[in-house]
Amino acid sequence: MATFDSVLGIHADALAVQQKRMAVLASNIANGDTPNYKARDIDFAKVLAGAQAGAAGDAAAGTLRTTDARHLGAAANPSTGGDLPLSYRVPLQPTVDGNTVDEQVEQAKFADAALHYQASLSFVNGSIKSLLTAITGQ
Repeated sequence: MATFDSVLGIHADALAVQQKRMAVLASNIANGDTPNYKARDIDFAKVLAGAQAGAAGDAAAGTLRTTDARHLGAAANPSTGGDLPLSYRVPLQPTVDGNTVDEQVEQAKFADAALHYQASLSFVNGSIKSLLTAITGQ
């Protein structure tokens, strides 16, 4: 019998990662005029690859699926609410005040993250509707 997590697949974790990524990007936009502020971002592709390897139980790759915050390595697991690794953004143009935020780049990345969030949310919504249809027998 399939569990609820297996029905939703990776999209439940993707929603959590994209939400955290949008918070980081919003922080970048908010600090666009702060001297020496360094723009940061979450590399969603790396997090997704790690989550897929963990879901497949790929212990050879050095990743394990964690289901409890007390497990080793749970700090980088989005499903347990752990912190995700942030990387600094390389600026396209250096500024005098040392700020690496490019407002247009940050807004474009935020829009892209919002689009991916909406796509995952639509998939989860469709999966839940399918389950409700199966349960009610309609």
